[in-house]
Amino acid sequence: MSILALIILALGLSMDSFAVSLSSGVALKPFKISNVLKIALYLSFFQALMPVIGWFLGVGFVDIIHVVDHWIAFTLLLFLGGKMILDVITQKEEEMQCCFNPTKTVTLIQMGIATSIDALAVGVSFAFLDIALHHATIIIFTITFLASVVGCYIGKMFGTRWRTYATLAGGVILIAIGTKILLEHTVLS
Repeated sequence: MSILALIILALGLSMDSFAVSLSSGVALKPFKISNVLKIALYLSFFQALMPVIGWFLGVGFVDIIHVVDHWIAFTLLLFLGGKMILDVITQKEEEMQCCFNPTKTVTLIQMGIATSIDALAVGVSFAFLDIALHHATIIIFTITFLASVVGCYIGKMFGTRWRTYATLAGGVILIAIGTKILLEHTVLS
């Protein structure tokens, strides 16, 4: 697989992380570069780690994971998106400090796993292709990191003007991503 093909693959894999970063940028209060980098680091780490795990696990385990991977991603994203929406609904505008905290380690791990489960299957395919795993891992990490940073900043720009609506939209986006993953693996396959 060429470097260009790996970059295109990494861009595709990073889109869920980009969307989650948009929501995170809206929710970040205060918005600090250290928080943006933390979010990007976690999302990139999981996005790069999953293909490595897939590489080592091989084909036999993918059949088992493939049965439930979409349910795991859906459940995590439904929970995170639902929490964002619930926070907006249950708080008055003047009290709203957006209780969804995208910098909490547990939240970051949930977002990282939910947005990178599909990369596990990509890693298994890497095992059968002539791919240097370290090149693929570096490219996936870098592209996802950049997409996540950009997503946070776009979310911040949108969120500072329409914070409540942006937080609601962010929650809906997370739920939509989870639903998309679920539908792709159940109805559309």
